[in-house]
Amino acid sequence: MRVIYPELAQTIAALTAGEDDTVALMATIACEVHHSDDRFDWTGFYRVVAPELLKIGPYQGGHGCLVIPFSRGVCGAAARTGMVQLVPDVDAFSGHIACASSTRSELVLPVFDARGAVIAVFDIDSNEPDAFDQTDADAFSAILQDVFAK
Repeated sequence: MRVIYPELAQTIAALTAGEDDTVALMATIACEVHHSDDRFDWTGFYRVVAPELLKIGPYQGGHGCLVIPFSRGVCGAAARTGMVQLVPDVDAFSGHIACASSTRSELVLPVFDARGAVIAVFDIDSNEPDAFDQTDADAFSAILQDVFAK
């Protein structure tokens, strides 16, 4: 099954309408995204909880890393730079943190609040190499902006 982005965006918008609790929003998005595409092996958020520090938030899939400093890994790079990290081969990413040995490729998107501050990163892992492309990155960036930057 392959995600149909307009349908996913519409479903998430309907489910999150009127909700302002960040954890509830993250839990809903992680669940909907995880079950929308067979490529998605681990889907979840890492929240900014202190300067330069991420902690695991709502997710779907196996166990994730509990704490990730901004200085390490793909999630840290997304939080540190505020830029989407599209990684076709995690083994080729310098400093990759192997939270799960099955992960082959990764898409990590910074999550911004209405003021433009990074409040989290949204991490999607796949056990397939080169599973993500710019279409995925653009669609998820738009969904996250619609939900969190309002």
